[in-house]
Amino acid sequence: MRRFWIHIVLPLAFAAVPVLAAALLFAAIPADARREYMNRVVESPIDWIIIGLGFTLFAVQVVFAWRAMRWRELQADFDHRADRWVNHLSQAAEWFPLLGLIGTVVAILQTFSSITPGSRPEPSDIIRKYAPAITATGGGLYMAFINILPIWVVGMGRDLIRALGGYAPPPETPGEKS
Repeated sequence: MRRFWIHIVLPLAFAAVPVLAAALLFAAIPADARREYMNRVVESPIDWIIIGLGFTLFAVQVVFAWRAMRWRELQADFDHRADRWVNHLSQAAEWFPLLGLIGTVVAILQTFSSITPGSRPEPSDIIRKYAPAITATGGGLYMAFINILPIWVVGMGRDLIRALGGYAPPPETPGEKS
């Protein structure tokens, strides 16, 4: 029974941590801000790209993270075949703040280019045109955060599974300090 918990349940539970953290962060955003974001993102193609790529990479990473934490009896070690993909996909988290910044700059340029010299634009027009800058920044940061979590969970989860299972710690690589 202990083996079932350590080999099956713990990897599933650890793989669920990034999903729960993403949901918790989204739920922690004040309702008015969340509603405003959802209303504005409908009209922002850069946000569609950020959110579509972000959630796709996140879902794939969660699956690979689960695979990376599965214990393989015959090898007496974790399934390392998923490691390369978890690493590559986690590096993609760096893209999202950049995509958000691109969306921010584009929206700022759009806002300022719509104001003609000598005109007095209404504050509501400025806010409407500037809103994609804020949604792109927020979406990029959110996607960066959730896409960092799976690789962290793999490292922590493996260490905990090894400790609970009574398995030897992984060998240190040369030059690594304890």
